[in-house]
Amino acid sequence: METQPSPLPLLPDKNARQLISLQQADIIQKKTTVLFNVNLNITEGEFVYLVGRTGSGKSSLLRTLYADLPLQKGLGTVAGFDLKQVNWRTVPFLRRKLGIVFQDFQLLMDRSVDDNLRFALEATDWRNIKEINNRIENVLTSVGIIGKRYAMPYQLSGGEQQRVVIARALLNDPELILADEPTGNLDPQTSDEIIGLLTGINQNTKTTMLIGTHDMYTLSRYPARTLTCKNGKVIEGYDMEWTFPINYYFDEH
Repeated sequence: METQPSPLPLLPDKNARQLISLQQADIIQKKTTVLFNVNLNITEGEFVYLVGRTGSGKSSLLRTLYADLPLQKGLGTVAGFDLKQVNWRTVPFLRRKLGIVFQDFQLLMDRSVDDNLRFALEATDWRNIKEINNRIENVLTSVGIIGKRYAMPYQLSGGEQQRVVIARALLNDPELILADEPTGNLDPQTSDEIIGLLTGINQNTKTTMLIGTHDMYTLSRYPARTLTCKNGKVIEGYDMEWTFPINYYFDEH
C-alpha cells in the first residue's frame, strides 16, 4: 500500500529564535568560491529543503554550517556558535547541537548497529552504561529498527542503514539536523519512507531540519520551504529546470 505523506510543516513561529544565520557569506571550497553573498535565516522548528544540481554548492554550504569548511568571508551563526570563531577546540561542542545525516551513511562496517551508536555516545562523553543503553533503545525505536540493534551494517538494506544514520544523528537530542542527499542512494519507495520519517521527527520534536536534495519526488510528496543553489547564489524558493517529465518520478511500473 502506498504510504501517505505527512501533513505540511507548520509555518515557523515569528518569535522563534534563529538557528542558522548567514549574512553576506561566501562559501569557499578548495580556494574556489562556489556561492557568493549568501543571506540566509532558518528559525527553530523549520523544515527546509536545499536544492540544486550537482556541483551547485549544496554540500559545501552544509559543510560550512557544521564547520567542516571554514567561513572565510561574511558572518554566520549556527545553534548559537559564531562560525568565524569556531576552532578545533569548540567544533565538537557545536556538533553536539547538530545531527548530521550523510548520503553514504559513514557507518563503521566492522561494528554492529549497537556498537556504532555506543561509539558515537562515548565520543561525546556519555559514560553511564544504563543511560547509554536506554538512549540507544529510544532512538532505534523512534526510527523503527529496534529489531536490528545487534545486526551488522552489511546485513541491512540501504533504507535500514539510513535509519541507523538518522538514529545516530538523534543521539544527543540535537537542535538541528543537517542532511546531505539522505535519499541519494535509495529507491523511490525507500526515499519516501526516509523523508516521511524526517518530517515526522520535525513535527513531533520540533527539531529543525535542513535537507539537501535534488529529488523531485520528495519535494512533491512533502512540500516545504525550499532554497535553491543556482549560478553561485542561494535563492529563496524553488528555481530549478528539468529536462524530463515529472511523471518519471511517479511511474509505478
